Amino acid sequence: MKIKILIFVCVFCLGCSKVAPRKPIKPKPSTTILKETIKESKRLNKVEDEKILDLIKKDSTTNYLVSAKGFWYTYVTKIDGVLPTPKAEDEVTLTYNITDLNGNVIYTKENLGLKTYKVDKEDFISALQSGIKLMKVGETITFVIPSYNAFGISGDGNKIGVNQSIKSTVTLINIK
Repeated sequence: MKIKILIFVCVFCLGCSKVAPRKPIKPKPSTTILKETIKESKRLNKVEDEKILDLIKKDSTTNYLVSAKGFWYTYVTKIDGVLPTPKAEDEVTLTYNITDLNGNVIYTKENLGLKTYKVDKEDFISALQSGIKLMKVGETITFVIPSYNAFGISGDGNKIGVNQSIKSTVTLINIK
């Protein structure tokens, strides 16, 4: 009987003892890696911007404007007068193409077809989302877009490469 009580007490004590579970070993996130990544991204963006500025400088016959949104643009067809420009939630119809900075065609407007886009409500090339809001119906603008405002570090998964700057000529056909 004493052995049964002793076994019961031992089992009870072992069952009630609180053993803290082992915690997974997690390395602390390295702020050094994050800082280095940010530094490298800024360096790459600066190099890209310098290439674009060099391209613009060499094209002395064209007047490029710089956008506060991080792209450059020039009017191919400008319409004077007070006409509406697209605003959030308007549905616009447009045509556009995409070339590299040297003018080599990546996608023609025929390949891309007529584009219907709901302003600020659909995913589209970042710079063009902003650029379209500058346009009046009938205008054509060529946008020079650094990769960080286009397809970024992933490209488009097809013809546009990683960190590739592009040019796009857009014609606004209609605003609804």
